[in-house]
Amino acid sequence: MWARVLVLVMAVWACHAQSNNGVNQQQQRSIWDEPIRFSTKSKDACTMVVSGASDYTRLRVSCKGPTTPSGAQGRVYYCDFQGKPNLCRAYSLNPRHYFTQIMWELRKLNHACQGAKLYRPPMCKRHPDEVQMTFLSAWPRAAKPTKPAAGSTAAQPKPVGTQKPQRPQTPVKPQAGKAVPAPARKTTPKPAKTTVRPSTDLPESKASRLATEYCWKSFHGICSYVIGLFKN
Repeated sequence: MWARVLVLVMAVWACHAQSNNGVNQQQQRSIWDEPIRFSTKSKDACTMVVSGASDYTRLRVSCKGPTTPSGAQGRVYYCDFQGKPNLCRAYSLNPRHYFTQIMWELRKLNHACQGAKLYRPPMCKRHPDEVQMTFLSAWPRAAKPTKPAAGSTAAQPKPVGTQKPQRPQTPVKPQAGKAVPAPARKTTPKPAKTTVRPSTDLPESKASRLATEYCWKSFHGICSYVIGLFKN
């Protein structure tokens, strides 16, 4: 009796374990084997493929633009992300929904690889950046602006602080009925003329000297007067 019950319990446990294993395998296939498909705002057809890389989970987003009216092929590009979402318990329960939440953000963009550098799905939002999907690389790379070659005729920046040349002032024309004052002439002062008057000191000094030499002292006055008359 108890042996039959034990065999029945073991059979039920084996069926339950097999069913759980089948569910886990189905979830594993749904996220690893079946890509998530979506379209961007500019109608680029994109796919999301998940793979493993050591302890990290790798996500590649590949897109192809629509064909142009002239029949040319649309743009093709892809980008890679990686993280450790397996550290989030909600991810372990439903990994596909984790990447579906990332897809909801990517489809709002015109270019799926020109969005955020780190995606934090709401189901694992409280976890650190290590858990989230972080941007790794993209193809083709964005072109960097090139410097103008030497000798090119690129526009040079205007120097600051330069003054404009002033225009020469034109003479004001006299209006009718108004007299224009003549420009003032510069006058140079003329040197004052000095008149040299003949001095009588020289004859008097000579007359006095001759009177001293040739006349007696008591007659100096008379001799000097007489000699002065003859000199003049």
